[in-house]
Amino acid sequence: MAFLTDEKLVIVGAGGMIGSNMVQSALMMNLTSNICLYDVFPPEVGPVGVAEEMRQSGFVDANITATADPAEAFTGAKYIISSGGAPRKEGMTREDLLAGNCKIAEGLGMDIKKYCPDVKHVVIIFNPADLTGLVTLLYSGLKPGQVTTLAALDSTRLQSALAKKFGVMQNQVVGAHTFGGHGEQMAVFGSAVKIAGRPLTDIIGTDEFPEAEWEQMKKDVTQGGAQIIKLRGRSSFQSPSLLSVQMIASVMGGPAFPYPAGTYVSNGKYDHIMMAMDTTLDVNGCSYKVPQGTAEENAKLDASYEHLCKMRDELVTLGIVPAISEWSKINPNL
Repeated sequence: MAFLTDEKLVIVGAGGMIGSNMVQSALMMNLTSNICLYDVFPPEVGPVGVAEEMRQSGFVDANITATADPAEAFTGAKYIISSGGAPRKEGMTREDLLAGNCKIAEGLGMDIKKYCPDVKHVVIIFNPADLTGLVTLLYSGLKPGQVTTLAALDSTRLQSALAKKFGVMQNQVVGAHTFGGHGEQMAVFGSAVKIAGRPLTDIIGTDEFPEAEWEQMKKDVTQGGAQIIKLRGRSSFQSPSLLSVQMIASVMGGPAFPYPAGTYVSNGKYDHIMMAMDTTLDVNGCSYKVPQGTAEENAKLDASYEHLCKMRDELVTLGIVPAISEWSKINPNL
């Protein structure tokens, strides 16, 4: 069986629902013949069971290992996907997870620096991903283009909502992207969207799609994660699993990732922050362009950035990260 690579991929949090789905997706997509399942839970109640079930699924061409030892997990790793944080529960926002999960991200970054400083790419998905990704990047010592965060769920939720509204397949909805923070303050860009070739801007405000309905849709998209919790009784796990595996596949040389990713930005306007941009993921890592929309959309992006800055500054207050002026002492790449 042909794999994209034989290099080591580590799934962090592999004993959980998101992590175990990542493992299965990675194996079904033939990403690598070398996959390690890591979780802080004792192996016998987490990743070992997942590894055994994968073997029983018939993935006979891959070397599947499982461990709770970070040295064993990360040594030799070239790619990492981490869902290894506390899950979001009903009534919680992503921001409610800030302090605890950012401490976990700090530890992950230190493990990367210690055991696999030559890792090629890391994808962070545990919430609030913009901040946990930023903390991981800071303490890992990696370059900005080597760490990305899952932001695509907001775009796929917008795409899905528009497809359902207009009765088309999702692949007929193009340009449905959200930028900025992965949270309820995200910036929803509709000006570049086309529905089966029709510009969305030509439809908004008509009887077919009144302005008020579009505004409600944007609000619903920003709260899509909370809606999944209500519908399923638990936070999303299948969608973040697949999308994050698609992200890592793109940097392994697989198909291009079609949605925005969260990436480190420091360009004079948006500085020392992790946020969703107009990104390209490939074997060289992540590169980005600042998205340009309408004046209203650009203002929403600015507001989302300000919200992220407040959370970042809270991490400084909590002592999880030092003042920005000290960051380059920890990671010279920043």
